[in-house]
Amino acid sequence: MTRDLTPRWYSPTEVAVLLGFGLSKVKMKIATGELRSIKDGKYRRILPEWVDDFIHDQVERQEAA
Repeated sequence: MTRDLTPRWYSPTEVAVLLGFGLSKVKMKIATGELRSIKDGKYRRILPEWVDDFIHDQVERQEAA
């Protein structure tokens, strides 16, 4: 029996691919607090819902402008 596993969290590199950004842009968004993340040992992790929140915030900003 095989089961497809859905990632429970992403690395900054995976988020960069998901958003079509470069890794440095994702790291900048994390550093400025625009994209939420946690530190797990030496690794930075981002929950899928935090990626969704970031996208939602970006859309709201554009619509308000």
